[in-house]
Amino acid sequence: MSVSLTKKQTVSLAKSASNELTRITIGLGWDPVKKKKGLLSSLFSSGGDSIDLDASCVLLDGNAQPVDTIWFRQLKSRCGAVVHGGDNLTGAGDGDDEVIHVDLPSLPSSVEYLAFTVNSFRGQTFNEVENAFCRVLDNKGTELAKFLLAEQGSHTGVLIASLRRQGGEWNFTAHGQPAPGRTVDDMIPMISQQVGA
Repeated sequence: MSVSLTKKQTVSLAKSASNELTRITIGLGWDPVKKKKGLLSSLFSSGGDSIDLDASCVLLDGNAQPVDTIWFRQLKSRCGAVVHGGDNLTGAGDGDDEVIHVDLPSLPSSVEYLAFTVNSFRGQTFNEVENAFCRVLDNKGTELAKFLLAEQGSHTGVLIASLRRQGGEWNFTAHGQPAPGRTVDDMIPMISQQVGA
């Protein structure tokens, strides 16, 4: 049964799963804010409502220092355990807009945290985004946990959630922490501070 999290809440994935977790999928989604279409806006429209956000994953060690980054410019971690499903340029449609697959046993033992972010490379702000979420699915596609991001704002990035390895188990934490970064690299100092707190 899926657990709905609020900001700063943590849940044990082992307790949510019905079997041993080896592979998980992190699904991230969002919708462009529906804008009212008047006569003038339809005449001067720049191509419809679309939002190009980029999901990323940062692998961090026990000191919350980055080890590797998976994003649209590097779709697979150097260790091969984390694979990005590809870039969605619009946010259109239902369900997950971007997915990141994680083979938990294949992660190096030095990796303690996985931080998941969403950024607007083009500079569109989260005032133009609604229904943003992050969810964890097991290898059978069963949803274990979900976090709905309620806040909007003029920021271009969000540390949406993280995983932490503790005693051989993984805990999922909802962050919802806004950031000014247009790429995940811009957010690394904030990510290290937040996940290591």
